[in-house]
Amino acid sequence: MLTSPVGTDKFEQQRQEKLSQLRTLGIDPFGSRYDDTEPAESVKARFKDDEEGQRARCAGRIVLLRDIGKLIFITLRDRSGTIQVGLSKNLLQDQWQVAKLLDLGDLIGAAGQVGRTKTGEITIWVEDNGLTFLCKSLSQPPEKFHGLADVDQRYRQRYVDLWANPEVMERFIKRSAIIATIRQTLEARGFLEVETPMMQAIAGGAAARPFITHHNTLDLDLYLRISPELFLKRLLVGGLERVFEINRNFRNEGLSRQHNPEFTMIEVYQAYGDYHVMMDLTEELVSACVEAHCSGSTVQFGDVEIDLGRPWRRARYAELLKEYGGCDIEDIQAVRAKARQLEVNETGMDDAIVINEIFETTVEDKLVDPTFVLDYPAELCPLTKRSASDPRYAERFELFIAGMELANAYTELNDPAQQYENFMIQLRGQEETMATMDSDFIAALKHGMPPAGGLGIGIDRLVMILTGVPSIRDVILFPLLKPVATENR
Repeated sequence: MLTSPVGTDKFEQQRQEKLSQLRTLGIDPFGSRYDDTEPAESVKARFKDDEEGQRARCAGRIVLLRDIGKLIFITLRDRSGTIQVGLSKNLLQDQWQVAKLLDLGDLIGAAGQVGRTKTGEITIWVEDNGLTFLCKSLSQPPEKFHGLADVDQRYRQRYVDLWANPEVMERFIKRSAIIATIRQTLEARGFLEVETPMMQAIAGGAAARPFITHHNTLDLDLYLRISPELFLKRLLVGGLERVFEINRNFRNEGLSRQHNPEFTMIEVYQAYGDYHVMMDLTEELVSACVEAHCSGSTVQFGDVEIDLGRPWRRARYAELLKEYGGCDIEDIQAVRAKARQLEVNETGMDDAIVINEIFETTVEDKLVDPTFVLDYPAELCPLTKRSASDPRYAERFELFIAGMELANAYTELNDPAQQYENFMIQLRGQEETMATMDSDFIAALKHGMPPAGGLGIGIDRLVMILTGVPSIRDVILFPLLKPVATENR
């Protein structure tokens, strides 16, 4: 049941009264089109002290208001930053009544002469008819314009968080710029951006629990994609030799500081490449973002300092397991003994799963500076080509930074018979195995997929690292949250 947007809070009632007064004055409190505005920071950047007749026209939200009788000073914020606006009773004349109805949070347009106050503040002195009401804010904003402090409230009311906390606005502007840099870097290297289905009849391309939906007309259950991988590989078969997709993926799994069920990835595929080509490309993409959007190659992430300067370490999975886990990957008895020491219930687990449990427990959080982990046990990689020199290992890498997996890449498996066998092993024990097999992907491989390298990079985690915030919720505009507890009615 929808409720009225008008609340009973005393501050809101006061704002409602001002809204009524605006209407009595013949002013629409919710505004209309307002053209030819200039960003606040642009006005300040072009201002010259020794030049007369400078004018500006800005629009934004009131985040600070000081009423000192016949003068009102406002801090106006737009996406670019803030600028001071001066309202004088002598200048406004007919609009002074309107000026007295302003509140924190209101959206206004301000046009007039630009000057500098005695305190040195660049200020737009609004002229008569230069004050335009664009929207009356009916809710009381945070007590301090620079501080919506409650973390949970910030996530739930991102629409307030963005203008109440300037660093949040800057972070999300930076996120968009980082994605643009990735896109530009790939396009400059001949990659084509494509789009593949977000609803899929078979959830494939990764081992994850999917979200299920239903198409009424076709009476068909569908899955929100857990990965676009198998569709992008079909495009390699079709002759699109370099493709990428910046995509939303959905995995019906837990919430944490590093996980959100809906997240953004970029997947890249290059015909005639391999995982070494993808390694070089990963380093180039991230380094391009560091160069464009960071003040140096060293970034602060929580309480750790990360050196993103090139070249990055490249180490084999088995080497790191021995270095940090203290066991030889080929001595499975020692591996299982280590698992028991770590209180991992290894009984009934496949050897590769036990090995990976130890790796995740003892190695991953030690990889603070960028580290490419190469050559995973083949059993963990059903979509990956095995090493020609030692088929026990797959030509796969994962990139770790700050103990987080940031990227995953393969030399892609293009043998249809081997892929079919791997799918059957992966689905062993599941009911209706053939119904969940992506037989069309096998059919595509039979037409011939070129040797290729494939890469996935977690955009949310990359933005976390480059902006120095340790929670994924701080880089997703509207993260999934637990419902707010409500009283029984």
